[in-house]
Amino acid sequence: MWILSAATLVNRSGTMVLAFLVLYVTHTLGVTPARAALALMVYGLAALVTMPIAGILSDRVGPLPIMKGSLFLTGFLLLSFPLAKTYSTILLMTFAFAVLNESVRPASLSMVSDLVAPAQRKAAFALSRLAANLGMSVGPAIGGILAVYSFRWLFLVDGTTSILAGAVLALAPLRNLGRQKTHEPDWADATDLGREIEADSSAPLVALHPGADLRAFRNPRMLYFLAAMIPVQLVFFQLTSTLPLFLVRYEHFPESVFGTIFTVNTLLIVALEVPLNTAMEHWTHRRTLMLGAFLYAVGFGSYALVGIAPFGKAAGVFAAVVIWTFGEMILMPGSSAYAAEIAPPERRGEYMGLYTMSFNIAFAVGPWLGASVLGKWGASTVWGAAFVSGCISTLMMSRTEPQKSLAAREPAIPG
Repeated sequence: MWILSAATLVNRSGTMVLAFLVLYVTHTLGVTPARAALALMVYGLAALVTMPIAGILSDRVGPLPIMKGSLFLTGFLLLSFPLAKTYSTILLMTFAFAVLNESVRPASLSMVSDLVAPAQRKAAFALSRLAANLGMSVGPAIGGILAVYSFRWLFLVDGTTSILAGAVLALAPLRNLGRQKTHEPDWADATDLGREIEADSSAPLVALHPGADLRAFRNPRMLYFLAAMIPVQLVFFQLTSTLPLFLVRYEHFPESVFGTIFTVNTLLIVALEVPLNTAMEHWTHRRTLMLGAFLYAVGFGSYALVGIAPFGKAAGVFAAVVIWTFGEMILMPGSSAYAAEIAPPERRGEYMGLYTMSFNIAFAVGPWLGASVLGKWGASTVWGAAFVSGCISTLMMSRTEPQKSLAAREPAIPG
C-alpha cells in the first residue's frame, strides 16, 4: 500500500500538462480560448468512455499491468506531445492522453481494495488520496514556473514523472492481483485465517448478489449508490466554477482568497485525513456516507450566509471550507470503500470504473449548472440548492447497508 502511494506521489508531483493545456494550445497555435478549451472537452469525453473499459480490463489481466502500462505509455506520449503542430493533431493527442492517463484510476482503486482488509479500506483510500493531494500541491505550482521559460518543460517533467512512477511499480516487489486472485489480499496468503476473515467480512454486502458474475450496470445496489452520490458530487464541483465567481464577482474578494482555499483544503487533508479515517474504520458505511454528504451540504450551503458571519465575511468563507473539507475527507475514502465492498471480487475493477465514471459525469454537468443558476437567480439560490442537493444525498445514503463490525476479527498485518 505504501509502495502504491509512493508511485501515486511521484506521478502527481509532475501533473501539470492538463492544468496548462488551454494556455499551451492558445500560445502554440494562436487559436481563440474557446477553441483551445475544446481540448479539455475532448479529454473529458475520452475519460468518460475510458473508465468502465479500464475497469473491465483490470479485472481481466489484473490491476498492476494496467497501472504500469498506463504510466509508461502516458509518459512516452507526453514526451512526444510537443511534436503535434496542428489543431487536429493536438486534439487527437489529447484524446490519446486521456485514454492512457485515466486508465490508471479504476485499476488503482481496485488494487487498493485488494491490498488491505475491508476494515482498513477507508484508511487505505485516505492514504492514496493523501499522496495524490501532496503531489497536486506541488505539480501545478512548479508547472507555472516552468511555463514562464517554455511550455516544453511541462511535457518533459510530466512525462518523466509518469515513467518514474511506472518504474516504482515495476521494480517494487508487488504481485499482480488478477481475476483468480482478487479476493485474496496479498498479506493474507500466509494463513487460512486471513482468507476466512476476508470472505466473511465481505459477506454482508456481497452475499446478496445472485452471482459473482453480476455486472455493475445490472447491480441495483451499485446503481442506487451512484444515484445517491451524484447530487453531492454536483455540489463538490461547484469548487471549480461557481465558488470563484461568487467570491470574486459577488463578494469582491481578491483572487488570492480563492487560491488560499486550496491551501487550507490541502493542509487539512494532509494533516487529518489518514488519522481521521483510521479512527473511523469500524464505522458503518451508512454512517460514514451520511455524515460526509451532510457536511458537504452544510459547508457549501453556508456560503449563502457569509454576509452575516459574526466574525466577518472572510471568516465565514474559511469556516465553510473547513466544514466541506471534513465532508471530503470522510465521503471520498468512505464511498470508495463502499464501492469496493459491494462489488463481486472478480469484477471489482469494473465497479471502480463505473464509480469513477460518475465523477466525470458530475464534473461535466456540475460547473456549468452551478454557474448558470448563479447567473440567472443569484448566490442565495445556488447555495440553497447546494444545501438541498447535499441533503438529498444524505437521505439516500441512509438506505445503504451498514458494514459488519470487524473490530475484533481482523488479523494483524505483518509490519
